[in-house]
Amino acid sequence: MADSIRGHSYENYPDEIRKGILLHRSIDSFTDTHPVYRQSKHRLHEKYGHYSGVIMDIFYDHFLAKNWKTYSDEKLEDYAENFYTLLTNNQESLTERVKGMLPYMIGRNWLVSYATIEGLEMIMFQMDHRTKNRVAMHESIVELKEFYTEFENEFTLFFEALRQHCKEKLAAL
Repeated sequence: MADSIRGHSYENYPDEIRKGILLHRSIDSFTDTHPVYRQSKHRLHEKYGHYSGVIMDIFYDHFLAKNWKTYSDEKLEDYAENFYTLLTNNQESLTERVKGMLPYMIGRNWLVSYATIEGLEMIMFQMDHRTKNRVAMHESIVELKEFYTEFENEFTLFFEALRQHCKEKLAAL
């Protein structure tokens, strides 16, 4: 949701949502400039151009979901269900875009589907549809499989740095 909230309009939200939007923006900036993430993204840039960042975000989401037990004691399925319930129960705080996506997110269980390559393929086809097939993002599964170990190792390094960044940012908010 934070991606669609521009400028200072985040100030119109309750305090906890404001913090989440600011944290999201900080995560985006940290990610875009982090050398490990940039190394991962570089493998995709020639073929996918601007969309290499979108694809890389999805690949990193895959490694987070796949390795969820490393980062949380709560099962991914339980986390996803609780998250969907939270969104459903707080629709008045959501943007229209998120409200429109919510039934698809829940119906296709996006958060859990990230954990498998098959789930990623579905997500990539959906992204192709949303971007009017500007690039064939679904084809990036080939690169994911080809450089799987490299991407996963890079994700692990990056995610540890990101966790520390988030801890510091949250303390400052």
